[in-house]
Amino acid sequence: MESKFKGTYSFRKTIAVMMFLVIAVTALPLQVMAAGSDPDYSDRSNWAYYAMSEETLAGEDLSSSLTKQADCFLVCPTVYKGDADHLNMSLQDEKTKEGFVGALNMEAGIYMETCRMFSPYYRMMSLYCYNFDLAAENEGTVLGSTQHAGVVNGNANLAYSDVEAAFDYYLDNENDGRPIVLAGFSQGSEMVLRLMEEYGNDARLKNNLVAAYVIGWRITEDDLERYPYLKMAQDATDTGVIVSFNTEDASVDGSLMVPEGTYTYGINPLNWTTDSTVADKDLNLGACFTKYSGAISREKDGFTGAYRSAERGTLIVTDVDPDEYPPVLSLFSEGVYHLYDYQFFYRNLEQNVAARAAAFGTQ
Repeated sequence: MESKFKGTYSFRKTIAVMMFLVIAVTALPLQVMAAGSDPDYSDRSNWAYYAMSEETLAGEDLSSSLTKQADCFLVCPTVYKGDADHLNMSLQDEKTKEGFVGALNMEAGIYMETCRMFSPYYRMMSLYCYNFDLAAENEGTVLGSTQHAGVVNGNANLAYSDVEAAFDYYLDNENDGRPIVLAGFSQGSEMVLRLMEEYGNDARLKNNLVAAYVIGWRITEDDLERYPYLKMAQDATDTGVIVSFNTEDASVDGSLMVPEGTYTYGINPLNWTTDSTVADKDLNLGACFTKYSGAISREKDGFTGAYRSAERGTLIVTDVDPDEYPPVLSLFSEGVYHLYDYQFFYRNLEQNVAARAAAFGTQ
């Protein structure tokens, strides 16, 4: 079956799409961007994906997606710029929600082969909450230096309250004991980490968790000490674990996601080890650069090798030219490959989701 997540497109247009998602969509008139009232997740219009699969995209009934091995609850990354008066995204503006879906589409192909997909619209925190002045690079106050960015004004908590309400609705109305994959990227991963902290000992998640893909966000020693039931992935097929990494060049000594002096726990998505062993680029099954619809614009096997930094815990790529893969946003310095976390390791992640779901099924 032909999927909308397949196709060809130019790489330069992929970069343009990434910039569109985080800048152009969010540059809409801000007077319409009030956060609005609490969403009702019994209303399907408050879901970007609801029991979605390639079969449902082709027009089949929602029940057709039950043939998938697991469910994926996917939380969107930041697509809203905001300003001092508009710190959380409104769910009332349809243009903004188009950007929201576009960001999800760029990641969803990794999970869709294995999972039926659930992803709620939520009043995500704006980029402004991470850096008070995007126009004056390095002059704003970076709230991301605290474990949960934006807590000062309750903006992260507002975003999380929506994610939590949607997850509760999913658990009560759709899960029915099915295996669960939690997934996010960037702010979406921060939200997934909070779900893991709050639901990690809840039998509804604990007994059904395949893995939580917390990609593009840090997992610190403090997190693991405060929530001892959080377990980091140790290999390619362990289950009930957190899979995490943050990609950067060896020259980087600090970033919004992993500030200088911070160590983040994680795993190498090429050799699935947690030490600093270098994984050769031959282990890279394919980097995939995706466009707004989710179609693949460019794919390259053996794209880059990688190893985990012994000092920072970040994932250091060995074969990437920073000039060819710019940070895109002024929040990030050269060599911070945050926006490419999924894309550099797309096929390895896709294979891994399937492998962990299969391993869970044999337990």
